[in-house]
Amino acid sequence: MNRNSDPFLQTLQAYRDAVLAKDVDAFVAIYDDDVHVFDMWNDWSLRGTAAWRRMAEGWFGSLGDERVRVEFDDIHSTISDAMVCGHATVTYTALSATDTALRSLSNRMTLALRRTDGGWKVVHEHTSAPIEHGSMKPVLQRPRAD
Repeated sequence: MNRNSDPFLQTLQAYRDAVLAKDVDAFVAIYDDDVHVFDMWNDWSLRGTAAWRRMAEGWFGSLGDERVRVEFDDIHSTISDAMVCGHATVTYTALSATDTALRSLSNRMTLALRRTDGGWKVVHEHTSAPIEHGSMKPVLQRPRAD
């Protein structure tokens, strides 16, 4: 499949662009009305775009004049006529008003997309990070390969 027509890559790009712009409407537009999200932060799960919109409004609103650059790597997907399932490593980097990198964290993201009349929409998102056994704290920096 052509990279430009790959719905998984298109969704990741739309996610990245919406987060950088802090555009709640564009962010929520990639999700199906019945989306079910297992997010890493605060809530055990979120159902529907209204709940996901509230999360995005809180996240983007908390940034003040900072922005967040999102980068994906280790991208893998499986595409069929009606569904797409894919996963990637995602790194979020906070940027100052002058685009200076302030801090970053990484986690794992899995998306399931369904073909709808309006195109491909995320019906399930799951984010996670490994837990360090001794401290029981999440590992939010990806180990570098040797």
